[in-house]
Amino acid sequence: MRLTVKPCADLDEFRDAVFAIGQYFALDPMEERMERFSRNLPIERVHAARESGKIVGGAGAFPFEMTVPGGVVPTAGVTVVGTYPTHRRRGVLRSMMRAQLDDVHERGEPMALLWASEETIYGRFGYGMASVAGEIELPREYSAFARPSEREGSLRLVEADEALELFPRVWNRVRRGIPGMLGRTRNWWEYRILLELPGGGDEGPKRLVVLERDGRPEGYAIYRHRMKWEEGVSAGEVQVAEAVALDGLPSAELWRYLLDIDWAAKITASLLPADHPLWWLLATPRRMRLRIGDGLWVRLVEVGAALSGRNYAADAPLVFDVRDAFCPWNEGRWRLENGEASRTSDAADLALDVADLGSVYLGGFTFRGLQRAGRVEELTDGAVYGADATFRTEGLPWCPEIF
Repeated sequence: MRLTVKPCADLDEFRDAVFAIGQYFALDPMEERMERFSRNLPIERVHAARESGKIVGGAGAFPFEMTVPGGVVPTAGVTVVGTYPTHRRRGVLRSMMRAQLDDVHERGEPMALLWASEETIYGRFGYGMASVAGEIELPREYSAFARPSEREGSLRLVEADEALELFPRVWNRVRRGIPGMLGRTRNWWEYRILLELPGGGDEGPKRLVVLERDGRPEGYAIYRHRMKWEEGVSAGEVQVAEAVALDGLPSAELWRYLLDIDWAAKITASLLPADHPLWWLLATPRRMRLRIGDGLWVRLVEVGAALSGRNYAADAPLVFDVRDAFCPWNEGRWRLENGEASRTSDAADLALDVADLGSVYLGGFTFRGLQRAGRVEELTDGAVYGADATFRTEGLPWCPEIF
């Protein structure tokens, strides 16, 4: 098979490349939908694999800014990666990953990240599991709080146009302190978060609620109320799509509202961090039956720039011997000292694969945990504990959306 991979040139090529994965999810590649999608995913950021001029696969990358510990780093958000079923197991994916990571490197984006539809795929391209995400299903009768809280502020339902002005103000305040959260453009809010497609279905329309205190937005939620009746009794469900609020009373007040909505037998939510405040808000937290799975996968495309782009809890020098078979420009020893990473010939303290360095980068996992699994080799006594002290963060990374 003679295969070529290059960026899409127009909306038709964009549509065919996106359909490589879209066909598995019953995506209707209408021109209007593809045009709307391209407002956030630039056409030239989608690579198409071609055989004899015909598109047989696609891989895209959103241009993101991601919060990392103590900073923000330009990041490629890998998306719509797929191969037509007629061309599976022929090296199409590997060719697209090669072209995409080379392009990300040339653009000067130090990192790439993704949500893995199959967790066995991306490790061989240098991606490491960097966060976890949880989903809950809480029966309404177990929604009581452990401690009563003083109600402050006011809640009101809003339409999309007002949400477009208020919600980003909350998001931007919260995301500054949580690694893994992404910057959102106005187009992203309008066409990815708040857009309500016609047809709807039986899950109900999006409801938008804002929490305000002293005239300032301090929290918001996007949810659907799916009504259902069983033998004359309400079996409805409140499906929380996104709930973001400032720490403390705003978080408690927002979730008190969501848990108190009438005509709901249960409340469901997904993409929650493992250290979500509900653990401490609920009187019976085990009843939410939190199920944890892998979240973001991170790929350090330029090790030096990525390591230099975040803050650290300690300044003691560390030398990493990094293995990176897919992006050989990262291979070798890197010295991290005073928040800066540079090439070195010094003896290494730790040896590990670039994927494992991606796993600890946001603070979601530890060097000690990777060492216990045989993923990190300690070359200097105490280096693992020193590395964990250096990379320590105040909370777990969180990305509340799949892109």
